[in-house]
Amino acid sequence: MASSEPERRGEEECAAAGEDEDTGAQIAPIVRLEEVAITTGEEEEDVLLDLKAKLYRFDKQGNQWKERGVGTVKLLKHKENGKARLVMRQAKTLKICANHLVLPAISIQEHAGNDKSCVWHASDFSDGELKEELFCIRFGSTENCRSFMEMVEEIAQSQEKKEENKEATSAAGLLEKLSVGESKTEEEKKAGEETKEAEEKEAENVQAKPEPEKKEEKEPPAA
Repeated sequence: MASSEPERRGEEECAAAGEDEDTGAQIAPIVRLEEVAITTGEEEEDVLLDLKAKLYRFDKQGNQWKERGVGTVKLLKHKENGKARLVMRQAKTLKICANHLVLPAISIQEHAGNDKSCVWHASDFSDGELKEELFCIRFGSTENCRSFMEMVEEIAQSQEKKEENKEATSAAGLLEKLSVGESKTEEEKKAGEETKEAEEKEAENVQAKPEPEKKEEKEPPAA
């Protein structure tokens, strides 16, 4: 019995050494996975605000608030056209639960009785079609809620100024076209009057010229 124990220990040590030994063999994967570029549609936009929150929408039929999801709400501004929008995705699934433009007419206000929440109306496109929605969003702190409200109001004001500048530019362009059109009309009118005067003078000169005298033809003498 005593001689068998060393043999057993030797076998166990050899087995352990065999497990730890690196044979250098390489096994090729059965399926080769390639990297896939994931686009979110936000690549051409700058992030103005990024906060965690819980979103609700008001169900008119049930006359109650329904949760849309917990995740990250972002305020984005397009790099080229300057348009701003609100986008919110659910934390785990990344499903869009809010997606709408921040327009000058947007009105956002604090929820009655909760200084961590605020409400607003918007034409939302998160479900693939435009729908008028009443949203309520709740943040983890009062500071985050205020930051969100202030940023939305700031964006709305900047969009309003942009619209005013655009309208002013359009109006200036129309006025310029009108003034050019009026000046052309006056020039054409003046040119027409000058042409008419020239024609009248020419007619007067024609009338003033004496008619050439007609010579009387004498009849030949009779043979």
